[in-house]
Amino acid sequence: MGKPRIAIITGYGINSDNELAQSFTLAGGDPRRVHINDLIARKPALSEFDVIAVPGGFSFGDHIASGRVFANKLKHSLSEDLRKAAERKIPMIGICNGFQVLVKLGLLPGRTDILADGAKSEADEAAKAKAGDATAAGAGNGFRQDTTLTYNDSGRFEDRWCHLAGDPGSKSIWTRGIERIYLPIRHGEGKFIPRDAETLAALQRNGQISLRYSTATGGNPGEGAAAYPANPNGSIDHIAGICSADGLIFGLMPHPEAHMLATNHPQWQKLGLRGEGEGIRIFRNAVEHVRG
Repeated sequence: MGKPRIAIITGYGINSDNELAQSFTLAGGDPRRVHINDLIARKPALSEFDVIAVPGGFSFGDHIASGRVFANKLKHSLSEDLRKAAERKIPMIGICNGFQVLVKLGLLPGRTDILADGAKSEADEAAKAKAGDATAAGAGNGFRQDTTLTYNDSGRFEDRWCHLAGDPGSKSIWTRGIERIYLPIRHGEGKFIPRDAETLAALQRNGQISLRYSTATGGNPGEGAAAYPANPNGSIDHIAGICSADGLIFGLMPHPEAHMLATNHPQWQKLGLRGEGEGIRIFRNAVEHVRG
């Protein structure tokens, strides 16, 4: 096939769409920045694209909660399009605010209630919907929120570079082959919290944890206050990124599109870095997956 077509969803308050489009271009894709209102009007339709990406920023001014308004707009206007995209095995990515959107939409991590039990049927879900159990039945649209991203433990906006470790057991096609990576973060609500211990166990068991915050040597940051700033927000299990059960939908708080060139690295001169940055590996993985 030719270059994969990438939908970069833009909207009110999104501010990393140009960088994300450039990242996919460098990785060999054919990105197009599309406003959410145009997608709702099907001009163009999501079905025309091979990859879907939700960039970072401050969508709708982060009113109510980061990503909540944007997620609701997608849920009530494009849930069927997103469901069909998932069924067609279309890779998707949400970065920073985009990650917040995907988890609050319920597209990530995706049905951990079923993953945890391993045996629930569509009949069970239909019965819950008939009984009025909106939360368990995905509020009538098939999406259920099982995790969230909330205020950093530091109580302030964190703008720093972080070391990340890839989980070798992750199913994510986006982080394939990545053992360690160095990326910047910039967020005020980046603390990852699962619904409960069972949800966390399901994510661990099913290979859905893709990236964790780590020390410079790739070690565990530690626990509690001692983990800061290696874990910049206090995320449970040091989680920086997760994927869907099939590994195609991926969300992360760090910004890979902000390290596409070696000169983006804060110590590029001291380290003598040249050429590509570390972030391009994530986008190239997706482009190569689609081409394959």
